[in-house]
Order: sequence, then structure tokens, then C-alpha cells
Amino acid sequence: MEVELRHLRAFVTVAERRTFTAASRELLITQPALSRTVRQLEETVGARLLDRTPHGVELTETGGELCERMRGVLRDLDAALAAAGGHAGLRIGFQWALPDPWTSDLLAAFETATGARATLLRRDDIVAALHSGDVDAALVRGDVHASGVTGTLLFEEDRLAAVAAGSPLTTGDELDWSELSAHPLVVNTVSGATSPDDWPPEKQPAQVVECGSYDEWLAIIAAGRGIGSTTTSAARAHTHARVTYLPLRHAPRVALHLLWPTRRTSDPLLRRFRELAHSLV
Repeated sequence: MEVELRHLRAFVTVAERRTFTAASRELLITQPALSRTVRQLEETVGARLLDRTPHGVELTETGGELCERMRGVLRDLDAALAAAGGHAGLRIGFQWALPDPWTSDLLAAFETATGARATLLRRDDIVAALHSGDVDAALVRGDVHASGVTGTLLFEEDRLAAVAAGSPLTTGDELDWSELSAHPLVVNTVSGATSPDDWPPEKQPAQVVECGSYDEWLAIIAAGRGIGSTTTSAARAHTHARVTYLPLRHAPRVALHLLWPTRRTSDPLLRRFRELAHSLV
């Protein structure tokens, strides 16, 4: 039996989703059919690619190597087919609320200028998404230093303080950046733009409450367990009935960067997207 495209797509999807159930939903085929397809691929290559477990699947060493190669093959194939059909585009990753209407204007300008589609995809681990090819570029707040990733600064945003509604802090019209460190600081360690390192060592918050997403961050602040800081655009996009946003004096601004895999620096669509991103600042 020869290896067919359906075998490769089935294997990579199961490897990425880690369960046959999730992969079958994505591929719109039954689990028995998907299992047979993956087994046929294993028989053809003469090696076990996946270890089945009660909780899902794990890649074998051979499976991991094949999956990494096949991701690139399938990605290039999809791009070639899209280009041939006039549907080439870019997948732009982001972690949380993007500045608007700037983002909407950028996507519209890109599609008008190139005829290609730009799709936004939310990803918590942007570096992993860039390395795997899950996204072609990403709009990211703060500084990101990773091998194989190149970036450019687009602009900087102001910050707001986020405090529980009804907190004594809401009696004033604004807060000073230095005041935040006197309270428990809620920090989104996965994709947040605030860190204890934003203060000098002698003025860093004595207590830090860590969380892993923007929704968790909001819920903790709403419960009165701490205060936080976010960008003005994120505050507009993510409101909460029990969270009040206040202007911050003397707060460091938050940089918005465009990142992309270094290997794709010469990509014409990506280059045009960068040009438009800068021109619309």
C-alpha cells in the first residue's frame, strides 16, 4: 500500500490533538476509521508511531520525528494549493485583546493590498506556535527573546490599573505606578504584560498572585484578592462588572511587537504585512 495524503493528515492531527476523539471531530470522520487510517500508516512505514494510553496517545520517538517532518510538508502543500487557487494568506497569532480599530484596519488594508486573507488565531504559547508553523506571524505585547524568532516594535500602549469594584482605591481618579506594588499584584504568567520585574528591586511587590490566563486574572481581581495592570485596549475589550479600571501615572508603557520565524523574513506576504503594520501606526 502506498502512503496517501489522508494517512499523513490523520496521523499529524492525532499527534497534535493527543486523542483520537478530538482528532476525529476535527477531521469529520469516525474514530474507528481514523484508527484504521493511522494503523495503515504504521504498517506501511514498518514502525509504531503512537503509543495508545487510557488518556489518549503519546508519540514514539519515530512518530515524533515523522510528525515534525510531516507538519512542514503539509503546511507547504496547503500553502501551495491556496496560492494556486488564489487563496494564499497569513495566520496571525495573538494572546489576548488586540488594539482596535488598528487591528481591523491592518487586516483590511492587507487584504485590499494583496488579495490574500489574514486570519487571527489566539494562542497562549506564541513562540511554540511560531516554531511549529501553527501561525505565520504574531502580534505580541512585551519583549520576547527566542531563538529562530525575529521581531519589530510597532508601537507602545498606555496602562490602566485594575482593581475590584468597591475597593477603597476606586475613590480616587487615578493611581500612581508605585502604589501598585504596595498591594498583592495579580500576574498572568502565560501571556500578561506585567511582571514584578517592572519595578526596581527595592520596590517590587511583596506579594504576587499568579494565574495562567486573562480570564483568571480578571476573576481574581474581581474577588478582591489583588490588583493588576493592563493595557487600555485590553481594558476596553475585556470588561467585568466587578472590576474597575483607573488611569496610572508614571507607568511604563507596553510595547506591541510583530514577531515571525527568522526563516520566513523574505516571505513577500509577510514583508507586506510588516510594511502595512508600520504604516498604520
